[in-house]
Amino acid sequence: MSATSGTPLTQKVVLITGCSEGGIGFSLCEEFATRGCIVYATSRKLESMEGLSHENIRKHALDVTKEDEIHKVVQTIIAETGRIDVVVNNAGALAISPLAEATMEQVRNAFELNTFAALRVSNAVIPSMVKHQQGLIVNIGSIAGLITTPWNALYCAAKTALHAISEGLAMECRPFGIKVMLVVPGGVTTNISKNQAATLELSPTTMYKDYEPKIIQRMNASGAPGSMNATKFARKVVDKALSAKPPPYMTLGLHSRKFAFYQWLPRQYVLGKMYKNLVG
Repeated sequence: MSATSGTPLTQKVVLITGCSEGGIGFSLCEEFATRGCIVYATSRKLESMEGLSHENIRKHALDVTKEDEIHKVVQTIIAETGRIDVVVNNAGALAISPLAEATMEQVRNAFELNTFAALRVSNAVIPSMVKHQQGLIVNIGSIAGLITTPWNALYCAAKTALHAISEGLAMECRPFGIKVMLVVPGGVTTNISKNQAATLELSPTTMYKDYEPKIIQRMNASGAPGSMNATKFARKVVDKALSAKPPPYMTLGLHSRKFAFYQWLPRQYVLGKMYKNLVG
């Protein structure tokens, strides 16, 4: 029941970005909804969320690179429910390209989608959370933000920045009762590589033509054999998000433990290993 009807909601209200079918956001929507939450699912195109059919899910078109659209959706949710309890910043995209040949447009797009969007959405929601002295921001990072890999360094850089932003928000929002949970996935089976493949095109004059098979290998790494099922991933994340004390950090998925361990090793050794696997 809507807060505007005079009866306060007892269900958690959750806003999730990047909810296209076949992705992590899609699975998170279904899982939160199954747990009894009111879920606002968003994606750039409404038709990409047609598969979401749970009665607790409400769908809105949202381009997370446009501040006016973000504020419109946030204000719509608050008008209907009175608050937002959880926001999940999941929208993002790979940025496969040799860094030395990346255009400034590619650079900007990588950070717009994987870094700036999360901060825009969070900043639009935080005033309401401050008013209620409670709330949870869940940012979906990546193990690529822990260790840089060739051919996807723009994505690595953008996710590294998101990790730092998440830690900063956690400290700065704590006085207002707002928690921040950074989720760092390893390999999870989704459509993210398929979506990138449609736009991957090396320049006709590229100096990296001989490395194209390695570039494609890197693009498909997130869905490699052994990757975690997206439904299982969502279940584990929602378990923690809805717990009495959401953790500030969690990592899961293929290679997540390996990359966590790599952080303790000499950087020269780790980057050498990445080079050997994806270049040499």
